[in-house]
Amino acid sequence: MTGRIHSFESFGTVDGPGIRFVVFLQGCPLRCQYCHNPDTWDAGGTEYSVDEIIDRVLKYKNYFGDQGGVTVTGGEPLVQIDFVTELFTKLKQKGIHTCVDTSGIMFNGASEASVQKHEKLLTVTDLFLLDIKHIDDEACQKLTGKSNKNTLDFARFLSDRDKKIWIRQVLVPGLTDSEESLLRTRAFIDSLQTVEKVEVLPYHTMGEVKYQKLGLAYPLKGVETPTKEQVANAKRILSEGR
Repeated sequence: MTGRIHSFESFGTVDGPGIRFVVFLQGCPLRCQYCHNPDTWDAGGTEYSVDEIIDRVLKYKNYFGDQGGVTVTGGEPLVQIDFVTELFTKLKQKGIHTCVDTSGIMFNGASEASVQKHEKLLTVTDLFLLDIKHIDDEACQKLTGKSNKNTLDFARFLSDRDKKIWIRQVLVPGLTDSEESLLRTRAFIDSLQTVEKVEVLPYHTMGEVKYQKLGLAYPLKGVETPTKEQVANAKRILSEGR
């Protein structure tokens, strides 16, 4: 089996515990206004086999050791869920910690086929980094082009199956930083049983140059990055619920 890969990062430190070998997969159905990887949206990329990626990972295993591992991200990695499952199956055979950074958008709880595929993935995944784009469905649709239903359903699905979750919230002034929405997000987190950590990711403009190169209009032109005070307030609310 082959997967469509955008790029690799050998020494990732922000995508799960420890030092991570990060695999960026190609393809994403979302169009998040703050996305800094618009070059991962389409289904292009370079094809790699699972074994080719395993060979790359093993070259760095001594560096990430028992504290780190491999994270797949994107794009939306679960667009290629069968490939991720096969990759993780072989990584677990090598004793390597596995992590998925996902929006959960590909999960469909009403589809038996979707549930079965995700059940299989769960058996070989140690940790899920779950991106909650916006807790309000209408706001989420404006922000990403898609409903948040699948994301929230997937969070419950993981919790019900005792899978470890880190919740991630991108903080964009004027879009995702209202106290009301942050409190609602905290209340949702409190309804889950397996959330180990909540991360606030401050919005940045480093991806703007990619939009220019692709001939795309940058959706958040003029939006400032959040202040330290705004980030601290979001972290307080999402960790303490007040």
